Amino acid sequence: MSPNVVFAIETSCDETATAIVDISTRRILAQSIYSQYTEHAPYGGVVPELASRAHLERLPHLAEQTLRQAGLQWSDIDAIAATVGPGLTTALVVGATFAKTLAVGLGKPFLATNHIEGHALSPLLAETGGALAEAFLNKSEPYLLLLVTGGHTQLIQVAKPGHYTTLGSTQDDAVGEAFDKVGKLLGLPHPAGPAIEKLAATGNAAAVPLPHPKTENPLGFSFSGLKTAVRELVLKHTENGTLNTETLNPADLAASFQTTVATVLARKTAAAIQATGSRHVVVAGGVAANATIRAALMQVCEEAGATFTAPPLILCTDNAAMIAYAAGLRARHGLDTGSLSTRVLPRWPLEDMATSA
Repeated sequence: MSPNVVFAIETSCDETATAIVDISTRRILAQSIYSQYTEHAPYGGVVPELASRAHLERLPHLAEQTLRQAGLQWSDIDAIAATVGPGLTTALVVGATFAKTLAVGLGKPFLATNHIEGHALSPLLAETGGALAEAFLNKSEPYLLLLVTGGHTQLIQVAKPGHYTTLGSTQDDAVGEAFDKVGKLLGLPHPAGPAIEKLAATGNAAAVPLPHPKTENPLGFSFSGLKTAVRELVLKHTENGTLNTETLNPADLAASFQTTVATVLARKTAAAIQATGSRHVVVAGGVAANATIRAALMQVCEEAGATFTAPPLILCTDNAAMIAYAAGLRARHGLDTGSLSTRVLPRWPLEDMATSA
């Protein structure tokens, strides 16, 4: 099977997304994303039951909207893909069930897709990776991926579609979790990443010294200690339940935290470049939208003589375009794409994706 036009659904967490991608040209024909900020904001984090309900309510409309935007009919679609893991179980079930039902009704193949593989391959889409796609798909040159999301922080060597080696992962909090927890300490809205970046823009990154976490694996990550250091500072400067902003400027703390995270990610990436000899570096995932982190990684790559690729912001967050492309690319390379009997997998290591059909 070698599908060309793939319709995909992404519901692994709190983004409801649909997209149609032309696999041969790597072009996004249309995509729709609904971010559930309103539903989860009162709770300071994602509530699985609310996420699942929002997916169920939004998917039918988003599917039709995406089809209209692309100017296509369902008969023009070659295959239906959906994220089946990793992610929130109930949220995954909604998207996978909708996609399977659609596939059966239309008589189209169903492609079960790994959310992390979607992020890993997203920089190859035409909106981003012309040069990278040429090197990777046509010249078989591997690339180094720094994946930074709400649930994952990993350095991964991408050898070819379906073949990945994890060089280092976080031993505790993912970087996105650390941003959210620090944002909550500062009283910022969820999701905290954009709020911290906005607040940090008015702060002095050198004003509040913070520790740089150490790990046994030189390519591994740890953000729990950094988060704890921020919490202790906030508690130290809190009086009667209110942060004393005269003794601890929230903007300075946000800037220091953000810069520390960017420095850690850049140093680990530099070490991975040296260890692997990678000539191409990619950053993907929601946290990749942070400008300070991007700038730090760009500098590391420039110093190492490596290319740097980052998806546009709309492809950094959870999206269905990356799911469509990953599914279609796997099918074209003869890799396992699952079936209607494939169950959702809340945990699904990327290394498991190398199995052949």
